[in-house]
Amino acid sequence: MNSALPHPPALDPQEIYERAEAEGERRLSMTLQDQAMTGFIAGVTVVFGIVALGVVEALVEPSLGAEVAKLAGALAFAIGLVFLIVGRTELFSENFFDPVAAAVKEGGAGAWARLARLWVTILVLNLVGGAVLLAVVSIDGALPDGAPQALVVAAEEIAAKTWVATLARSVLAGALVALLSYMLNAVDTVVARIIVAYMVGFLLALGPFDHVVVSALHLLFGVWASSAVGYADLGVNLALATVGNIAGGLLLITLTHTAQVQSERG
Repeated sequence: MNSALPHPPALDPQEIYERAEAEGERRLSMTLQDQAMTGFIAGVTVVFGIVALGVVEALVEPSLGAEVAKLAGALAFAIGLVFLIVGRTELFSENFFDPVAAAVKEGGAGAWARLARLWVTILVLNLVGGAVLLAVVSIDGALPDGAPQALVVAAEEIAAKTWVATLARSVLAGALVALLSYMLNAVDTVVARIIVAYMVGFLLALGPFDHVVVSALHLLFGVWASSAVGYADLGVNLALATVGNIAGGLLLITLTHTAQVQSERG
């Protein structure tokens, strides 16, 4: 006799989208203080992923080479995204699916105004929270030998990309994180959420694709630790990555799923 419990059936797109609408309504109804604290904590949390990337690359590269080190660094960075998802804090581009679905359902200028406030608040506080922890890890001796140099190299590589490449990479990052939001609504257990978050975090760092917050914090570390990266590089990347993340998250993922569900609803 087979005593194994039956697996629950996979949700269909309509059910996933309804979950997204409910979660989006929760986020849109958050107070400004709640949004600010959520964004700040997320910024702090993602720096741990950046630090893990630098530490692991520095440890692996001397013995296994730069390419293996980058792979190991991407595997380490993904832990930071798991912290974010399990801790229920939010990066800027995580709000391209659920709150948009809720705003589409509610309609009206009020919903879109609350969505705009959510985006601005989360983005600004992501950057502020990340900068605070970066200031700590930038202190001489705070990180193991080699880790600061690995993070500087990552920042210099981001800054050296052409604007077209940066924009393309940010479109991919926006689509990837919006896809994460969609998939999180399709699973029911913490273990499943961890697996999904880890896979997306790994791919995000492996690209590396330009997530506006992650890339900006990489560059900010580079500004503080290297003369080869400047605030102009940070500003250009911030602008391009914001536009690209929104385009990728909304156009490639959110609006296509919205159109799919709306057609089924008739």
